[in-house]
Amino acid sequence: MKGEYRMPNESNIAESKITEMAKAARAASMEIASCSSAKKNEALLNIAKSIEKDAPVIKTENKKDLNKAKDAGLSAAMTDRLTISDVTIKSMTDGLRDVAALDDPVGSMSKTWQRPNQLQVARMRIPLGVIGIIYESRPNVTVDAAGLCLKAGNAVILRGGSEAFHSNQALAVSIRNALKESGLPGEIVQVVPVSDRKAVNVLLGQEEYIDLIIPRGGEGLIRFVVENSKIPVLKHYKGVCHVFVDEDADLEMAEKICFNSKVHRPGVCNAMETMLVHKAVAEDFLPVMGKSFAKAGVKLKGCKETCRILPDAEPASDADWAEEYLDLILAVKVVDDMDQAIRHMTEFGSNHTEAIVTQNYDRSRKFLRDVDSSVVLVNASTRFNDGGQLGLGAEIGISTSKLHAFGPMGLEELTTTKFVVFGEGQVREE
Repeated sequence: MKGEYRMPNESNIAESKITEMAKAARAASMEIASCSSAKKNEALLNIAKSIEKDAPVIKTENKKDLNKAKDAGLSAAMTDRLTISDVTIKSMTDGLRDVAALDDPVGSMSKTWQRPNQLQVARMRIPLGVIGIIYESRPNVTVDAAGLCLKAGNAVILRGGSEAFHSNQALAVSIRNALKESGLPGEIVQVVPVSDRKAVNVLLGQEEYIDLIIPRGGEGLIRFVVENSKIPVLKHYKGVCHVFVDEDADLEMAEKICFNSKVHRPGVCNAMETMLVHKAVAEDFLPVMGKSFAKAGVKLKGCKETCRILPDAEPASDADWAEEYLDLILAVKVVDDMDQAIRHMTEFGSNHTEAIVTQNYDRSRKFLRDVDSSVVLVNASTRFNDGGQLGLGAEIGISTSKLHAFGPMGLEELTTTKFVVFGEGQVREE
């Protein structure tokens, strides 16, 4: 494996080194921005081949991280996320090939219109420039983020968690070699070569060279990035997601949707954390739903009315309504009507994902209009707030901020638009 990574002396990685990386990324961004789709796709396919070829070295480096994780007492779930197996390698490389097959948003035109003076005006999609991504644990994020940013015509600086340091450095070498083989600057994708957290602060100060920061990880990491960044940040702090079972819900459908929203993968950001039930159906719905949850090991925390109907439920505290459990724990509240449900979501939610189960057309449309979250669903599980599930092909994360993206961020969300104007000699005379 060419250019195999060797551990640097961290004391020598000073502010000047991070600034040098940012400058190099800015220069590289100019080149990737002008690349054809065919050239970018070639690079993506070469990266996939390079990772496959370097798999033995990558897995060897990954073992160093796994040994360190074991010594540090990391949980089984965290260790699983950290592990690079043959299945992980295949998932990474398949993902790169999938991204290569996606339509390239760069250069596409939208919203063309003609002015009275015959000027033709349009919006053209262009890359954002340089993106910094700060994330925890999963080394596959290194490859996913590199592939998406490259296809969207951006350069990227990646700063993974210290627990995946050796894995990420090995992947960086493999990616860099593939870029050079494709005739592109290796600086299009860079991984910060130091695990010291101070490097993050330096990176967050490079507003002259970096256009956007995307943090991926727990609420603590994201708040740290937001509080310390001089660069715009696309973020979501947490996913406090709700399902509202309306008085006109098909209760069998509601049971299936609520069960899937909570139990399918309780540890992810689009899992339901609070279930809201209309008082008109609570007596019929909650006992059946409660049995289903009990069989799955879900612990319920309920309002007074919920606890009356379900005596095994634990009384909910005020803090429970805003909690992201990421576990088989669910808050349940009986509400008077949809307006109260929406007010609850507004007060305690995180603008992430909300769903309604109802057969009432007018109420469903009002819910879609009035609920201010990145994805709002009618008669479907919250688990569908995912770029792949929504047809984006892939995503780099979910944004609950509205500038400039809201919801799952696919290729298009890694671009912006500029105005382009076509004339035939027109000059302004007024």
